[in-house]
Amino acid sequence: MAGAKRKPSPEELERIYEDHAAAMFAHAMSLLRDEAAARDILQDLFLKLAGGRADPSMMENQRSYLLRMVHHAAVDLMRRNTVRADHAAKGQGDLLQSCADPDREAFRQRLEEALAGLPPEQREVVVLKLWQERTFEEISTICGIPMNTAASRYRYALDKLRNLLRPLYEEL
Repeated sequence: MAGAKRKPSPEELERIYEDHAAAMFAHAMSLLRDEAAARDILQDLFLKLAGGRADPSMMENQRSYLLRMVHHAAVDLMRRNTVRADHAAKGQGDLLQSCADPDREAFRQRLEEALAGLPPEQREVVVLKLWQERTFEEISTICGIPMNTAASRYRYALDKLRNLLRPLYEEL
């Protein structure tokens, strides 16, 4: 039967979860800034996988496929709830860990504030590139945008981050 998706075995689901759930959750958090919503999206996506409604085994890059599923689910949720403005104002979540060193902690807090101040599209590309270590080609696939758009969003975001963080860096 052409185009039919197969149900993964429990072992395959467990492997997918072990290999990719943390990255999927981090990506959902970077988009939604809401732990409960991020967990709900992951649960829904794994239910889709378990039910055979999505088949990452057919994809060349499984992580990119799964992150794209997260992206689509998050965008759908944001559209349904009309929370895009609130989304940009919330904190970065667990993306950056606290530090004991006061100077590093001050820089981390300013970086979180700077990231939160970026437009959502630019913030998503920065998080995927720097924290998820995705290529621009993968980012373009995940976000459904041309590769050049992903690269330009990244470049614009880095310019903004540099300008926002330069005074703190010079102070330290």
